[in-house]
Amino acid sequence: MTKKRPYIRDKRSPKSKNEAVSRVMRANKSKNTKPEMLLRKALWKHGLRGYRLHQRHLPGRPDIAFTTKRVAIFVNGCFWHRCPHCQLSLPKTNTTFWEEKFKRNVARDQDKQAALTKHNWKVAVIWECQIKEDLQEQVERIRQLLGDIARYELEREDFLNVAEEGETYR
Repeated sequence: MTKKRPYIRDKRSPKSKNEAVSRVMRANKSKNTKPEMLLRKALWKHGLRGYRLHQRHLPGRPDIAFTTKRVAIFVNGCFWHRCPHCQLSLPKTNTTFWEEKFKRNVARDQDKQAALTKHNWKVAVIWECQIKEDLQEQVERIRQLLGDIARYELEREDFLNVAEEGETYR
């Protein structure tokens, strides 16, 4: 029989008045979120493979990174990163805390993107709502950003097959 351990606050966030709200907020993940998993499955299905996940050596640890093409993709949640498309309202309690927190989140996101751009990476930010609305459009957007990597791989594969058959290229 395991005992339920009491929740110990980090002292940065205000004490929640409702334990249920606190439990829900603690359950939010930073990696392998539902929108991220949907996008990754769609990329795989459409032949866009060879990406790496949460690369520690890259500024901001992009959710998806095509390292050979130097393309970084961030899958941002609308609430935490303040989606410009959704215009979500602030929580009603502890409004000043949340306002400051969201400002810091947005500033951090901009710094991460600027650091990657400075190192000659292409950066795409895909919002949770965009994935919900039209996942296919986001896959096409990434395909275009990669310079149609799938077509390149098919052409390369055809060339290698011809070379294996003993034909020479002149």
